[in-house]
Amino acid sequence: MNKGPKKNRTIPIRAILSPVLIALGIGAAGWGFIDIRAQALPLPDVAHRFDQEAARITAVPENREIIYEEYPDQNQVFGTLWIPALEQSIPIVEGTKNEDLKKGAGHYIDSVLPGIEDNCVLSGHRETVFKDLGLLEIGDQLVIETSAGVFTYDISSIRIVDKDDRTVIVPTDHATLTLTTCYPFNYIGSAPDRYILTGDLVTSK
Repeated sequence: MNKGPKKNRTIPIRAILSPVLIALGIGAAGWGFIDIRAQALPLPDVAHRFDQEAARITAVPENREIIYEEYPDQNQVFGTLWIPALEQSIPIVEGTKNEDLKKGAGHYIDSVLPGIEDNCVLSGHRETVFKDLGLLEIGDQLVIETSAGVFTYDISSIRIVDKDDRTVIVPTDHATLTLTTCYPFNYIGSAPDRYILTGDLVTSK
């Protein structure tokens, strides 16, 4: 019996290539998405670090006068804190790490430098440079000398806060100096509080 003409079972090349091309296209698009995503993920962190570095370098908004020709390097001694009531002179070093505080009073890098309109924060050990801070009173003076000049602050407030209190380093609308150390002074071990002195800039020259 005649079964009729034999059907052509050859698969067209186009039928083979189409799924392959589609798969390749999807793969390329997927790889592109992964690659873009991999590049994009670090951007917020990079931007954050850039903003921090820019703030650290300028140390003051653009509409304020920049009185420092350059920002001090980490662990660099860049000034002196003179406390007349204690007849004490203390080196000021950039940074508040342990190696920084061994040299003197450490300047918080996220605060402005002395003499600039805002909050300049210095920290020191209660056993060394700031061991007599508790003897100071409101009205006593704190005098800082740096390459930018001599800045005199009058102590306007004295307070004790919890060690985790972040209001110590908040910005201010005028030039202030904040000194901070662990408290109580004679506490053995990791002290639970901080002793805070704040002074307002009264003269600069």
